Amino acid sequence: MLYPPTMRYRVKTSRPEGEVAIPGSKSHTIRALVCGLLAGGESAIEAPLDSADTRSCLAMVQSFGAGVREESGRWIVSGRGGRPVVPDDVVDVGNSGTSLYMGLGVAALAEGISVFTGDGQIRSRPAGPLLASLRDLGCMAESTRGNDIPPLVICGRMKGGRTSVEAHTSQYLSSLLLAAPCADGETRIEVPLLNEAPYVAMTLSWMDRLGIEYKNDGMKRFVIPGGQSYRPFTGSIPADFSSAAFFIVAAAVTGSRITLKGLDLADTQGDRAVVDIVESMGARVERGERAITIEGGTLKGGTFDLNAIPDALPALAVAGCLARGETRLVNVPQARLKETDRIAVMRSELSKMGADIEEKPDGLVIRGGGLKGALLHGHGDHRVVMALSVAGMAAGGETTIDTAESAAVTFPAFGELMSSLGADIELLED
Repeated sequence: MLYPPTMRYRVKTSRPEGEVAIPGSKSHTIRALVCGLLAGGESAIEAPLDSADTRSCLAMVQSFGAGVREESGRWIVSGRGGRPVVPDDVVDVGNSGTSLYMGLGVAALAEGISVFTGDGQIRSRPAGPLLASLRDLGCMAESTRGNDIPPLVICGRMKGGRTSVEAHTSQYLSSLLLAAPCADGETRIEVPLLNEAPYVAMTLSWMDRLGIEYKNDGMKRFVIPGGQSYRPFTGSIPADFSSAAFFIVAAAVTGSRITLKGLDLADTQGDRAVVDIVESMGARVERGERAITIEGGTLKGGTFDLNAIPDALPALAVAGCLARGETRLVNVPQARLKETDRIAVMRSELSKMGADIEEKPDGLVIRGGGLKGALLHGHGDHRVVMALSVAGMAAGGETTIDTAESAAVTFPAFGELMSSLGADIELLED
C-alpha cells in the first residue's frame, strides 16, 4: 500500500537477521509492461513488482491502449501490436522516471500528440538528448517550457533514420531501442556516451526474448530494422537486486546474517554487483540457487566504480561509513540526475550522523568511523530513505527519517520486511 505523505521512520540500533523474500524487479516489470503493450495478443507478467512506480507504468501503457487484467500474482496485458493509440488525457507518470522515458518512445509510435507530466521531481528530470533523438527519427518532441524537462509533448509517428544519443541515463537509449523495431523504417543509433550499461543489456535481453532483430556493435552503435512485431509472452519477474541492496548492506554493517531468497546471480541486473562489493569489503557471502546469504564482519574501505549501478550509491555510502579506512564511490555523475542529487543528499544527511564524507563531482569519498543517530531528511527519495534507515540500524542511538512514504515508490514492504527480521524500525505519522 501507499503510505500517507506525512510519515517518518524511527530507527534504533538493531541487528536484522533471518530469511526474507525479495520482491520483483522494478526495471524488469516496467520493461515487461512496455513490451506487452507493443506486442500483439496477450502477455502474462507473473510476480510483477506492485509499487507506485510500476503502477505508474501500468497506467501509462493503459493510456496508450493496452488492456490490463489483474489476476492473483500476475498481470495480463493485451497489446497494440506496435500501434499505440493517442491517450485521451495527459499522461501523468507520478514519480517514475523510467515510465517517463520509456513512455516517450511509446508515444513516438502513436499517430498524434501525447503530453507527459509527473510530480515535482519528475518535472526536474532532463530529457533533452532523448527528445533530440526522437526528432531525428521523424517525431515532434518538445518541452512545453523550452527547457527539455517535463511537461513534454510528443507527436508521432516514428519513421526511423539516424541519430546519436549521449545516454547520461541508460533510459534514453532503452526507450529508443524498445520503440525502434515498431517504427516504419530502419533506425541507426550512435552512442558516444553510455552510463549504466547493464540496464541496456536488460532491455536487449527482452528484445532477444521476444523475437526482435537488431545489430549491436559493442553498445556503440545499433541498427534496428523497422516494421517488426514483439511476440506475446508469459514470464516471471526476477527478484530485485536494487531492493536487495539495502538488506545486503544491513547485514554487512550490523554484523548480522540475512538470507535473501529469489535472487538470480545470472540475471542481467547490474546491481547484483553489490554482492561482490560488500564481499570485497569483508562481508561473508554464500551463493546458492536463487538465494544469497550475507553475514557481516569487519569491513574495510575500497574504491568502487558505480557507473553501471548508480542506484547502489546511497546504500554503499552507508557501508563506507561503517568500514575501516577510506571508501571511494567513483564515476557516477548520473547519480545527481535521479529523484534527487543523491551525491549531495547522501553527503548532507550522513554528515548529520557524524560521517566524515566528502562530495566529488562524480561521487563520494568516505572515511569510516561510525555513525550516531540523528534527525534526517529523506528528501522524498525512496532509495535515500531506505539507505538512511539502514544507517540508523548501525548507528548509536535513535534516528528519524522523514518522507518515509517515498519507499513505496519501489518497495512498499521495506519497513515491514526489515521489522520481520528484527530491525527496530517503526513507521510513524506526523
